[in-house]
Amino acid sequence: ICNGCDYANQMREFEGQSLEDKCPFCRHPAPESEEETVRNLMKRVEANDPVAIRQMGCYRNQEGDYDGAFQYLTKAAGLGDLGAHYELSVMYRNGEGVEKDKKKEVYHLEK
Repeated sequence: ICNGCDYANQMREFEGQSLEDKCPFCRHPAPESEEETVRNLMKRVEANDPVAIRQMGCYRNQEGDYDGAFQYLTKAAGLGDLGAHYELSVMYRNGEGVEKDKKKEVYHLEK
């Protein structure tokens, strides 16, 4: 979502009766557990949200699932997410799940 929509959501929450944090994407209350966070993220992934796909790729990368991370990040980059291009460049620079490749690193940095 854009910064304006996020701001409008925050103002709506502050002006309302409760100050409960809500997701600016779906306007549901913030998740209370890691499991709920992942479940909500997967809903956004299924909706082809490139930001959510990148976040899932980063999550997989942190867990050490480099193949899964590469697949998610490649899909997000294909949908135009610049953050995914950066994360792919880091993977190519460090050789995490892929062979070190300076050309591919630079390619993703230039996107």
